Amino acid sequence: MRLSEGQIQGFDRDGFLFFPSLFRPDESENPGRRGPAALRPTPAGERAREGQRRGPHELRSAHVQRSVRKARSPSTHGRGDRAILAEDVYMHQFKINGKMAFDGDVWQWHQDYGTWKNDDLMPEPRAMNVAIFLDEVNEFNGPLMFIPGSHKRGVLEASHDTSTTSYPLWTIDHETIGKLVERGGIVAPKGPAGSMILFHSCLVHASTSNLSP
Repeated sequence: MRLSEGQIQGFDRDGFLFFPSLFRPDESENPGRRGPAALRPTPAGERAREGQRRGPHELRSAHVQRSVRKARSPSTHGRGDRAILAEDVYMHQFKINGKMAFDGDVWQWHQDYGTWKNDDLMPEPRAMNVAIFLDEVNEFNGPLMFIPGSHKRGVLEASHDTSTTSYPLWTIDHETIGKLVERGGIVAPKGPAGSMILFHSCLVHASTSNLSP
């Protein structure tokens, strides 16, 4: 995937790029629709659950499973990532984030690099998020919400929230979020399965719960 100069400038300005319907349905099939066994933990992976509920909130290392190996397609990375990061890239981590029908958890306002820095000791924010929709994402099922341009603020002060959801996050306080939203607003890319988002590791984002069936 080759990015245009305008797209590269847009990423620098907003901190993300959205590509609706980038993949065909057979390339973005949701393995979870084949039952829980299709999303089982692997010896190298782990699963965070949505509180006491049965559904997985986050499943790591799923790319080693045959059922989801299509996500390793060269189409998901390559020239686009290199054009933005200005160096060769590799897959650092792979995970599937799920939200149960009716009860899917929220993700608080945060920067991914906040966790990578504090918990994983990543020295610099030289990583790119590549998110692929496995189902249609709409306003009812908890879409990702971004504050455009918030990545320009660098690494923000954050507190370790270990109680709101089953997955602890380094979250940003309400006062800071209010100021960021005054400046950049909030957007929530929505689209069919197979859509893709590239977003900066310092872009402030969150998502609401899934209240849909």
